[in-house]
Amino acid sequence: MTDRTATVLRSDRIELRPIDPTSAADLCGGGDGGFDWVAGGPYEGTRDACAALSGAALAGVFDPDWGTYAIVRTEDGRALGGVGFHGPPSGGVVEIGYDLADSARGLGYATEAARAVCGYALEQSEVEVVVAHTDPENSASQRVVARVGFTRDGEGENGLYRFTLTRLG
Repeated sequence: MTDRTATVLRSDRIELRPIDPTSAADLCGGGDGGFDWVAGGPYEGTRDACAALSGAALAGVFDPDWGTYAIVRTEDGRALGGVGFHGPPSGGVVEIGYDLADSARGLGYATEAARAVCGYALEQSEVEVVVAHTDPENSASQRVVARVGFTRDGEGENGLYRFTLTRLG
């Protein structure tokens, strides 16, 4: 495990603030992780990601560069959801996931957050491909990955749709 913290990633309307192991433990235990959440937040996916982050920290393998971020709206400092990596890259591939509180959906925040983490990932020499999976019925999430530039390339585990974004050049 490392004492380093990940960099805050920024875009036009949001900051992606790294969730540290202490905040992750609080979030997966039902707390707010030290964030001021919009109505309906944090959503289940963020809590699940924080449980995985906490497990990695306890096992001594947490890498903050490849963790989970709170999506924070810069205009008011409210957390809208979570975005991040399912672990560090392996064989040139890293997987992302994201979710938003219901009250923050449909406003482009998931697309903005996914673009930011994908941009970060593809700037790293060890990443050639970013992967995302969606439930076949989750058309909103499929629109997010399409807007970011992912293409569907089949099915992953449990019948989920698999999408990839490849480094150009």
